[in-house]
This record gives sequence, C-alpha cells and structure tokens, in this order.
Amino acid sequence: MSVSIIAGRHRGRRLLTPVGRSLRPTPGAVRETLFNWLGGQVAGARVLDLFAGSGALGLEAWSRGAREVVFVEKNPQHRQLLSRNLAACGVAAQQLAGTDAWGYLQHCPRPFDIIFADPPFDQGWPTRMAPILWNGQQIAAEGWLYLETSAAERWDDAAIPNHWRTYRRGRCGDSHHTLYTVLPEHLHD
Repeated sequence: MSVSIIAGRHRGRRLLTPVGRSLRPTPGAVRETLFNWLGGQVAGARVLDLFAGSGALGLEAWSRGAREVVFVEKNPQHRQLLSRNLAACGVAAQQLAGTDAWGYLQHCPRPFDIIFADPPFDQGWPTRMAPILWNGQQIAAEGWLYLETSAAERWDDAAIPNHWRTYRRGRCGDSHHTLYTVLPEHLHD
C-alpha cells in the first residue's frame, strides 16, 4: 500500500510500509478528514502516535507544524520502517519512544494535546485504554483523542465521561474513526 503525507512541509513524501497485511495504515482520505476536523489545533501541539505503524498519522501532524510527536510501535518490522520514515522527515530517533502502548499510557510523563490511537482491531484495546484515558492525565484539557476501531469496539457514547465530548465520527470500510475532545478542567464537575 502506498502512503504519502498529504500536506505541510513534507507534502507528497512517500512513507515506507511493510509488504502484506501486517499493517493497516489510515487511508489518505480519512487522514485528510481528520486533519480538517482538527484544523489549527495541530500547529504547535504535543502529539502522541500510539500503535504508530508507518507513522502516517504522527508524521502528518509533524508535517503540519506539531511541536513534538512521540511514536510508540511494538512490531519490530514496523519499528524498523518507522525509524526510516522518521529520519526521512527529520524527526529525531529518540521520538520513537517505546514498544508498549499500554505501558507508555500508564507512565506518560506529561499530557499530550493530541493522541492518535489506531490499535489492532478486535484485540480489546479500546476497552483496555478507556479507564486510563478517561481518568488519567495523558490528554491535556481541551486536548483531542482520535480513535480508530472496528464496529464492535466503538465506545458507547453513554459510557464516555462528562468531561469528554464526541466531536466527530466517520467510517471507512470496516474502520470507524472518532475524534473526541476533553473539556477544560473547570467544566468537569
């Protein structure tokens, strides 16, 4: 599958992806929609790309002016290609920060303005991540979470905490994508 950065200073740069079906990069049309939803929120933001794969989401944010992007990827083959994609876009090697999304979320050193989470489907990741994200400090107030899931793993709107809002959602094939925002602290009550 061919994946290219859509906009910004690295527009048109092709990203390396593994041969076969071991990776499910977010399609260009979905990335374009997501970044249109985010608008000006990306420039200057601190971004976390969990389950980074090829790095398409995080590198798109980097290309569009994110201040910092941290990438987490477990698969050794994907990490190797991701390292090459980061180098091609001028991202420091230490931004590939970890291999364990669960551990990284639990020990997040400081909050992010935007988190991209595109975990492997049908492995229970959204359910496992929910308590940490909903009750933790991984996302800054007025921050954003983009979550890509299968239909069966979508979060029920009734379960989302009061200080979270579903901003937008869409679907592409079997993939459901939702952008959530976290309300400012004084509105949590």
